[in-house]
Amino acid sequence: MPTATPTPEQIRRRSLQSGTIGAIVEWYEYTIYGVAAALVFGDLFFPNLAPGVGQIVSLASFGVGFLARPIGAFVAGHLGDRIGRKSTLILTFSVMTVATAAIGLVPTYHQIGVAAPLLLCALRLAQGFAVGGEWGGAAIVAVENAPRARRGYFGSWPQIGVSAGLLLGTAAVSFASWISGDAFDEWGWRVPFLLSVVLAGIGFFIRLRATESPAFLAEKATMDAELERRKAPAAILFRDHRKPLLITVFGRFAEAGNYYLFTTFILSYVTTTLHTPKSYGLTASMIGAAVNIVMIPVFGAMSDRVGRVRTFLIGGALIVATTWPIFALVHTGHLWAIVGGVVLFLALGHALVYAPLPALYCEMFPTAVRYSGISIGYQMASILLAGFTPALAGAMVLWADGSLWMVIGFVIVTTLIAMAAIAFAPDRRGCELNEIGAIHQHPDDAPALSAR
Repeated sequence: MPTATPTPEQIRRRSLQSGTIGAIVEWYEYTIYGVAAALVFGDLFFPNLAPGVGQIVSLASFGVGFLARPIGAFVAGHLGDRIGRKSTLILTFSVMTVATAAIGLVPTYHQIGVAAPLLLCALRLAQGFAVGGEWGGAAIVAVENAPRARRGYFGSWPQIGVSAGLLLGTAAVSFASWISGDAFDEWGWRVPFLLSVVLAGIGFFIRLRATESPAFLAEKATMDAELERRKAPAAILFRDHRKPLLITVFGRFAEAGNYYLFTTFILSYVTTTLHTPKSYGLTASMIGAAVNIVMIPVFGAMSDRVGRVRTFLIGGALIVATTWPIFALVHTGHLWAIVGGVVLFLALGHALVYAPLPALYCEMFPTAVRYSGISIGYQMASILLAGFTPALAGAMVLWADGSLWMVIGFVIVTTLIAMAAIAFAPDRRGCELNEIGAIHQHPDDAPALSAR
């Protein structure tokens, strides 16, 4: 019996589910590494270093994955623009799942010596490769299938993947700590990595049901008719779309590294510097992530009404204004002060700058290079900032004898850079995505479309 053709509403729903659920699972797999790096990897994989240095190296191993993210962005961008969004997302999902499960089986330094941290970093690189291609695809399948007037709202849903993954990951680590007790450093930390196989099964089922977007199918039908389109999408991107690419890179400076300061770095700081229980940082991360998940779709919808750029700039201004008070709260060492500081950042500043990015970025690139454009730009920012920010912040605190003033300055400066970049982004809320292809040869004239 033939399968019924899905309705446009079913296609939208399945695409949104594919982008959102898949992103949640992949970010769960990616962020549990950050939690483990902050809590136990220093002792397990870098035991011969001084305690403070070992902790910094452990956090730096978290950043190793970001080195592979631009490579994943180039590869997945090429495949996604030429072959399809769906098949590319299944590929990145498979690589992430295998690498994460393997991390849960890696022997420690005391068992196999220096091979342990080398193997750990190799698997972290594989995770980075997968995430490098994941974000762009998840954002695109949501935005390309969205109604024109709701692209900000639809595009914001995959954005909850980072915090939902953090929430699930932190909860999984807390559960593993509870069931393993004093044996957490011995075997309990492995449980969250191995649980990823179960979550991956759900993600695969949802992704296999998704379909390609009408915008991509229409573009693919005309690709072979144009010699220009036979060139690699990345080559066209760097030749004709340098301005939107630079906006994409620098626009992420407000959240790319700062998110990990208030999640991964805070876990390490409150435990090793303030000597609070591990549960303090874990509780703050879980509550902050939960509130972030709720607020991101709200601000995504807000960007449909007031504009992507305006929404972003409001968030940037809030980050600049609240950074010092947030760190002052954290530095008290009191549980609810730490929770309040993390929640304040994730619920307002971060959610406001992060929610509008998928729609804003998708509206800057034509369909033929959209996957490459937003993936490469997004991940270039990751390698510049996000990956090594926790380790850099740890070094700043160590250099400043426990003071946070350098970290506070870092957050403010990077946010101001992002606000300056996004101020140059065009407003294309009123455009159909296939209209953007008409400015392929003259991308700098794009702002004129916003007047339609």
